[in-house]
Amino acid sequence: MPISYRPKAPFNVAMKILTPVYEYKRGVSQKTWSAPEDSPQFFGSLRTFGGSETIRNDMYTLVDTALIDTWYRPDIKADCRIYVCETGQEFDVISDPEDIDMRHQYLQFKVRKVGGHA
Repeated sequence: MPISYRPKAPFNVAMKILTPVYEYKRGVSQKTWSAPEDSPQFFGSLRTFGGSETIRNDMYTLVDTALIDTWYRPDIKADCRIYVCETGQEFDVISDPEDIDMRHQYLQFKVRKVGGHA
């Protein structure tokens, strides 16, 4: 029997799921996110790697990215944001969350820090 996936770190970081709210103003759809105090909380592991290096318009930039592992939650989608309770930082989910081994047990996804983009 093959060895199944086990997370590398404990799920001890408190986070909240900020879901998108779409409003139509003057015929244009604008996206905002739910407030952290009204959002569901979950626990997971948050691993940063010092950022991802990119070159845009011949300019070197560093984009803060992280990898989150948590228990499976079907309400975390690619258009959500993650709010880290301890630091108040917000991250955009930049990849479709992966249901590890399709067992509905663990979820893994990549995020990018909101703000400070070059």
